[in-house]
Amino acid sequence: MKILKLVLLLTFVGVLSAFTFKITDGYKIGDKIENFSLKNIDDTSVSLLDYKEAKGFIIIFTCNTCPYSVANEDRIIALDKKYKTLGFPVIAINPNDPIAVPDDSFAKMKVRAQEKGFKFPYLLDDGQKVYPKFGATKTPHVYIVTKKDMKVQYIGAIDNSSRDADNVTEKYVENAVDALLAGKEIEKKETRAIGCSIKVQ
Repeated sequence: MKILKLVLLLTFVGVLSAFTFKITDGYKIGDKIENFSLKNIDDTSVSLLDYKEAKGFIIIFTCNTCPYSVANEDRIIALDKKYKTLGFPVIAINPNDPIAVPDDSFAKMKVRAQEKGFKFPYLLDDGQKVYPKFGATKTPHVYIVTKKDMKVQYIGAIDNSSRDADNVTEKYVENAVDALLAGKEIEKKETRAIGCSIKVQ
């Protein structure tokens, strides 16, 4: 009986592992990222190399459907409005598989961007090739990268209130970008991203 239970347990673990996608690696603080080119909601391809005057990027993995992402949309818009002109534009990327989550399809991304008035790129990680390189696991999940060396300077959450903007007492991304613009060391380079898991087929 014990052997049968052990066999059943091992079988269950094996099946679970087969259908569970794990990010085992990804960019760490100080790592140099690879450039990428992804399709934007205006049907053009966007590459980081397109931004000739940028000092860096606020790369945010987000989506239409996650309640945490929706709760942070206005904050993402505000980040882009504040920092784009200072050289750190927002680059939003939807990492979810649209077959697994139909409301995260490219067509629905266009609708959501129009509804919210996004002024930043909203890219589809078609084939889910980019987010595993970053090691992103949540939506939203933020990576701040400096352009001159393409190195990761910050990884984590936008701030310390994942859902309610009124409860924010520490603005992680703003503090990090402000430090970079001032030529100072970022005090908090990593925080825990809180959100929905990235969906795969």
